[in-house]
Amino acid sequence: MSTQPLKMVNASTRSVLANITADQMQNTSPCASWDVAGIINHIIAGQGFFVAGMTGQRPSSEEVDYSAGDFLAAYDAATQAAVDCFEADGALDGMVKMPFGEMPGRAVLGLAMTDTFTHGWDLAKATGQSTDLAPELAAQLLESGRQMIQPGFRGEDGAAPFGVEQECPDGACNADQLAAFLGRTV
Repeated sequence: MSTQPLKMVNASTRSVLANITADQMQNTSPCASWDVAGIINHIIAGQGFFVAGMTGQRPSSEEVDYSAGDFLAAYDAATQAAVDCFEADGALDGMVKMPFGEMPGRAVLGLAMTDTFTHGWDLAKATGQSTDLAPELAAQLLESGRQMIQPGFRGEDGAAPFGVEQECPDGACNADQLAAFLGRTV
């Protein structure tokens, strides 16, 4: 498995981030726990979370408000660090201890891709941008999500990694279908 899909996810989310303005930071989002600024902070800090897991470190507990500064530069640096980590020799083949359990490196990569892509969708929705993001990639993430996300991983916002699957309108784009599958109202 290559990191090319991760790079595509990062580019998709970056394209959304590049169109966010300072006056949109307090916009509500599909994630009830976070506004736009909160999602930006989560996406960037999340890269460090995945790097920490892949390198056997503890995730940082430091809270940084990336949204108040050059969040594109912070995103670029954080996503590059994540890509580098996943590209390390043997990284995808071994088992990785994450705070919620041990899993294969490939599964951590899939989780990183789904998290980054879906929160890019959240930002697009919250800032009035198109949510029709990377259709082929969204379809792949939806397919793998359907195989990997168990009912026990679902619950209320903030209480479980994924929300309860929501209805999705007929003919919705792949990214909207993924978002509904992960508990977002489309």
